[in-house]
Amino acid sequence: MNSLRHRLIGLPALVLSITVAGCSSADDSGSAAVPSPDAKTSGLCKNLDKVLPAKVAGESRRDPEPASVLTAGWGSPEIILRCGVAQPPKMIDPKVAEGHDPDAVAGGVNGVDWLMEEQDGGAYRFTCANRSAYVEVTVPEGVDSSAALIDLASAVKKAIPEGIAN
Repeated sequence: MNSLRHRLIGLPALVLSITVAGCSSADDSGSAAVPSPDAKTSGLCKNLDKVLPAKVAGESRRDPEPASVLTAGWGSPEIILRCGVAQPPKMIDPKVAEGHDPDAVAGGVNGVDWLMEEQDGGAYRFTCANRSAYVEVTVPEGVDSSAALIDLASAVKKAIPEGIAN
C-alpha cells in the first residue's frame, strides 16, 4: 500500500516559504509538455482549467505553448501547472513516506497535499497527492512557492476530488 497517499509528513513553513531574489527579462511565453491522461482524468483537468485563478503569486496568467486545457502558466519566468501527469516515482518510494529522502518533502497547503521536489536551477516541482488526478506545479527560482500553492489550492480542491489517482 502506498503509505505516502495516506500519511504525509508535515512540510515546515520555512521549506514552503521559498522566496529567492531574482528575475528574468524573457518576454515570450514558455513551453510545457502536455500530459496524456485517460478520459476521466482529462475531464477533471478540463474542470480545473475553468476554475484556475487569473493571478498566481501576483503574476497574471500566460499559458505556455502548445495551448492546452491540461496546462496553464503565470508570470515570466512562468509558474507552470500541468494536470493529468503520471504519479511521480518518489511518491511511491517508501523512503519518501518515511521521511528519508532528502530530495522530496511532503506536506499540505490549504487542504491540498503536495510532494515537493527541488529541481536543477533552484526551481521546485510540487505534485498534489490524495486527489483523483495528479496536478504538477513548477515554480521557478525567485518566485514565492507558498504564495503559488495558496493561490492554486482553492481551484484544485474545487475541481479535483479527494481520492486515489489512476
